[in-house]
Amino acid sequence: MTSASEEPAWKQRAVERSIKTAKLRAGQRVQRFLDAAQAIIIEKGTTDFTVQEVVDRSRQSLRSFYLQFDGKHELLLALFEDALSRSADQIRAATESHSDPLERLKVAVELLYESSRPDPMAKRPLFTDFAPRLLVTHPVEVKIAHAPLLALLAELMEAASEAGELRDDVNPRRMAAMTMQTVMFIAQSSGGSDDATVHPIGADEVWDFCSRGFAG
Repeated sequence: MTSASEEPAWKQRAVERSIKTAKLRAGQRVQRFLDAAQAIIIEKGTTDFTVQEVVDRSRQSLRSFYLQFDGKHELLLALFEDALSRSADQIRAATESHSDPLERLKVAVELLYESSRPDPMAKRPLFTDFAPRLLVTHPVEVKIAHAPLLALLAELMEAASEAGELRDDVNPRRMAAMTMQTVMFIAQSSGGSDDATVHPIGADEVWDFCSRGFAG
């Protein structure tokens, strides 16, 4: 029995179904815009496109676009966040075949390094063009975008700590953040005519360097 101030149960159920349906449709519209933008980026090899091009490719309306995104920047940010989230999922899946916590952390660090290195054969303007600008103009958004990767490394670092494989004075989450930034910086700094480019730094070297800072 409901009180006078409560909505009838049937009405609550109807509203919940309506909200669920609306969220599902909104999610589908967002995904169509993301898929359209990704297809254009792959074709052009650049993030230099217009909102109208995305709207036309998605076969949706301009009004619908601005109901989902504030503009092109937010669309690119969504693509960037999605790419990093998928990268975290792929790295996590690769670590699950290993039982030793430190070995799982090693796999994650080495894969993060390899996936963050510039690939001359692959056009990834989200990372080569958009991300560097974003780091300068919107550092908070960059931090949020990297949250899935940081969460994964922190989880693996904590597991290694609990297994007694890290130094006693190591703060797992802080060390995870420093490791992530170090690995990605080394990876993204490759390019040019210096020795590190002529004789590329290997993933095993990166792990050896980082692990000396936390392994017990």
